[in-house]
Parts: sequence; structure tokens; C-alpha cells
Amino acid sequence: VQLQASGGGLVQPGDSLRLSCVGSERTFRKYQIHWFRLAPGKERDFVARILPNAAGTFYADSVKDRFTIFREDAENTVYLQINNVKPEDTAVYYCAALRQYDPSLPHDYWGRGTQVTVSS
Repeated sequence: VQLQASGGGLVQPGDSLRLSCVGSERTFRKYQIHWFRLAPGKERDFVARILPNAAGTFYADSVKDRFTIFREDAENTVYLQINNVKPEDTAVYYCAALRQYDPSLPHDYWGRGTQVTVSS
């Protein structure tokens, strides 16, 4: 499964943004999809994940009030809705797919990332 993340760009604080992660195959729906972000000078951070069939969603504490992850399996797509963006959201956002349930296992596939820059 190839993953393509998109939707990033330059936005102002307080704006909303929706990132997309599109899978290349129908088996995409069998994977849990994670979003991570990598900010300059920092380690990669977990942001959110969604289970197959949207059976569950999980968020980092730092984003759970502003981020929403959801999936449209008919479109082979997982979205990350970001509301009220803040400068600290500036990062490259990556999506990754994992077939197994245990989120600590290595991911099977990674997308190439999409840059989000928040600046006034």
C-alpha cells in the first residue's frame, strides 16, 4: 500500500486545515492509520490514529481538543482535521499504516509527508 499525504500549506493562526492520507489499494481499509508530525529541531511525535472501520480513535493529549481524525474507506482516505491552528503545529505531517493492532509495532507503510506552516 502506498500512502500519499497532502493538504499542508501556509496558514495563519486560528485557521483550519484538513490533511489527507490516501492509500493506493482497497486493503487500505484493513489498516489502522496514524498521523505523526516532525517539527524543526524536535523528535517525531504521535498525533492521532484511527482503527479499521473507525472502531476507535486516539489522540495525543496536546492536540485532542483541536484535531479530529476520520476515514472514508470508500475513498481510501484518512483525514486529519486541524482547527484553530497554532504556531506550534508547524511541522511535516506524516501518515503511516499498520496492519496489526499493537501501535508500538513498526509501521508497514509510510507516506512522504506534507508541510504545515503556521505563521501570521
